[in-house]
Amino acid sequence: MLLRDWNLAVPVCRLVCGTLNLTPNDRGATLSEVKLPKRNPWARLCIALVMVVSYLAVITLAPLPDRLILFPTTHRIDAGAATRKAVAFDGGELAIWTAASKLAKQRGQPAFYVLRFYGNADRADRWVAAEAEMWNNRAVEVWGVNYPGYGGSTGPARLARMGPAALAAFDALQREAGDRPIIVFGASLGTTTALHVAAKRQLAGLILHNPPPLRQMILQQFGWWNLWLLAGPLAQKLPTDLDSIANARSVQVPAIFLLAEQDRIVPPKFQRLVGDAYAGDKRVIPLNGAGHNSPMEGVALTHFHTALDWLVSQHKQVPDSPAVTR
Repeated sequence: MLLRDWNLAVPVCRLVCGTLNLTPNDRGATLSEVKLPKRNPWARLCIALVMVVSYLAVITLAPLPDRLILFPTTHRIDAGAATRKAVAFDGGELAIWTAASKLAKQRGQPAFYVLRFYGNADRADRWVAAEAEMWNNRAVEVWGVNYPGYGGSTGPARLARMGPAALAAFDALQREAGDRPIIVFGASLGTTTALHVAAKRQLAGLILHNPPPLRQMILQQFGWWNLWLLAGPLAQKLPTDLDSIANARSVQVPAIFLLAEQDRIVPPKFQRLVGDAYAGDKRVIPLNGAGHNSPMEGVALTHFHTALDWLVSQHKQVPDSPAVTR
């Protein structure tokens, strides 16, 4: 059908063919009579080259994994009875919050320490005081780490800084703990740093809550909709320190896995990839009906305390690992 009304023809032409260079003489002409500008193949090539160069520049130069994965906060949080420690790191400091259980305070020292790494967008100052009492009436001291750029820890927030920061926190705790055992407990993103510490240091045991294998999740869960043009380079730019599958294969210490069966952030199939790769002895506790941030309660909490008895009893039996390095 021919369009003869100018006010209607021009918008349609522009919509279908792009912006047209029409002259007053074209007024009243039919759509078939309007002369369309010739398309220059060199212009198309230039546009394609600009797009390719822009894509490569963004993928190569921009810190996309940091921007897309990390969600640091620095606002003040009431830490309750927890005490702040500052550990020197990379020209700045790590803010570490500590709290001892009632039994540890009564005895004057803890029987063991827990080094805690929290999930993304979470903070140690929010939880440490409350978590000191979750260890089933044990003499425990908890050290909760804020990653670089989180809370009072010196920024910037970068994935590449998380592994070295975790080792700095562990070394500081070990200097205070002496020969008393240290259990490393990571949740969500914090399991990546917990596994890195376990692969590089000697510790008594691990607790891993909803562990994400970052590289596999990016490729398998988020690659399809961008044809892996974004997901592929992002996965390759992740620091090897945080490769949970590789680290799990090298760690021999006993571990407890807490796996939420209704987790929509880290789906259970990805959590199981880390658990299946784990080389050491382990106890797996499925959290029935639990989401990513659901608290442990009921039967699951009872099973956790039983597994904790087993984990604490194992620390004298932990074999030396050739993967442990200083």
